[in-house]
Amino acid sequence: MLRVSLLWAGLAAAAVAQETPTFAVDVKLVNVIATVKDAGGRPLGGLEKENFRLLAAGIPQEIAVFERQTDRPLSVALLFDASLSVAKELRFEQESALRFARSLLGAGAHPADRMSIFSFSSYVDQVERFTASLDRLKAAVSRIRPESGTSVYDALTLAGDTLSPREGRKVIIIVTDGGDTTSTATYQEALRTVQLADVVVYSIIVVPITSDAGRNLGGENALKTISGSTGGLWFRQHGEQDLDEAFREIQRDLRVQYLLAFYPRGVPAGPGKFHRLEIQVNREGVRVLSRNGYYSPPEGPARRNTRSNH
Repeated sequence: MLRVSLLWAGLAAAAVAQETPTFAVDVKLVNVIATVKDAGGRPLGGLEKENFRLLAAGIPQEIAVFERQTDRPLSVALLFDASLSVAKELRFEQESALRFARSLLGAGAHPADRMSIFSFSSYVDQVERFTASLDRLKAAVSRIRPESGTSVYDALTLAGDTLSPREGRKVIIIVTDGGDTTSTATYQEALRTVQLADVVVYSIIVVPITSDAGRNLGGENALKTISGSTGGLWFRQHGEQDLDEAFREIQRDLRVQYLLAFYPRGVPAGPGKFHRLEIQVNREGVRVLSRNGYYSPPEGPARRNTRSNH
């Protein structure tokens, strides 16, 4: 009887194995999030796949996947500069950010939309994990206190690493004067991290004084470059009204985005190599915001995942 039982058990296991579908996932598929703006700076919706042309390393690519992104979940990491250099702006920055969170996560939001709060000074702290709870976000923002030091690149690196495994669209919004003084990560490391994570970075640059004297123009330019390289925007903030308008424009952009994905063809080989990307739209006077390149994945066979129906 034991032999018969074992035989039937083996046959049953084989049958289950045959019923279990196996999927091959090609990790070489490259995803690109794009925002298209008209001549007036408004996000342009209603475009079709045929309206887009995608080039990698100057070589036209076939768009294998095309989606409008409104229905895909959104993960937003909101980074607050808690250094002493922007301490007097921190209160209204917190209030403006909470208004943005209420609007973003309110009516019309995807059920899986989430926001996380980070603060940075001489160190970086994820004050609240990704959540849709406005009460938790409000409590997290209220706990942020000014301290010495400014670790802009460490904050971008940690937020990028935290966003990397999340599904859907991934966004960093950083509010800072741009003057990094205490990071261990470099500008290049921060940029590479957010690019590898497919994160779009929006920089809101706090400008307590309007003249160039005394401002960290190098830090400001670094943030402008990071935002442009990832398909985001940068804003200059002189007061609460500027900050509210920046958040409103960011939200408008996030509600009208496109996903274009392709399998690189004819692009020079080399694991870890950076390749330039360009997206063109056959509309007059439009501006396309998207990341300016991608890194080739490591060499190796396609990753295989198994999933049971049971």
